[in-house]
Amino acid sequence: MLELRDLYFSVTDTGTSNKTSYRNIIDGINFAFEEGKFYTITGPNGSGKTTLAKLIMGINPVTSGTIIYGGRDITSFSITERARAGIAYSFQHPARFKGITFRDLLSIATGIEEEGRLIEIIRQVGICSFSFLDKAVDAKLSGGEIKKIELATTIALKPKLAIYDEPDTGIDLWTIHPMVDLLKKELNEHNTTTIVISHNRAFLEAADIVMIIDKGRFIYAGDLSGSLPLLTDLSICSYRTCGEEDNVKCFR
Repeated sequence: MLELRDLYFSVTDTGTSNKTSYRNIIDGINFAFEEGKFYTITGPNGSGKTTLAKLIMGINPVTSGTIIYGGRDITSFSITERARAGIAYSFQHPARFKGITFRDLLSIATGIEEEGRLIEIIRQVGICSFSFLDKAVDAKLSGGEIKKIELATTIALKPKLAIYDEPDTGIDLWTIHPMVDLLKKELNEHNTTTIVISHNRAFLEAADIVMIIDKGRFIYAGDLSGSLPLLTDLSICSYRTCGEEDNVKCFR
């Protein structure tokens, strides 16, 4: 469904010697995501989680390597081309738009104008006030409200591949589990391949595959129980005790 082949993303790094060198933020990732599965990617801050998501969406260009999606090489595709191919991205810190209402934003994103259908969409993300549709998507909204707006917009697109970058940011604790249930429901109904970047255990428990990234490389992919030693002690970066189970893959 989505395959990353020898993927690198490098930035220039001018050290104290004033000599320009290059530092790999994503350091040779190879992985194939299966259609219709729920993946949660976690890891320490600065490990490359968001950078990887942006590479898949085309927000950042890859330094080298290949991204295959649906059997096609999309490495050179623009964000728009990837969106048209069925990839959707939900930002960790969604944009705010002065002068645009939620109704406008949702209609532009989905092509839906009928109020009844728009209300049905916002109900899915726990927004019960119909008047919310006419709120401006600006600085007056709380972090949780703006996050729900983007979640609703992403889900309404019914993407083939959905990437959520820390969807629980700014969301109250009582909303987390319904959000997880909603993403799983969308996956089951539309066979959406779902990638969630999160530190929240609720998303780790919901995942078919838990993935740990550290220093730009995947160091684990498997079930939650197998990931717990690494989540407890991320100094074990040269993970050596690879299991024999079919659902566990270890990296060196």
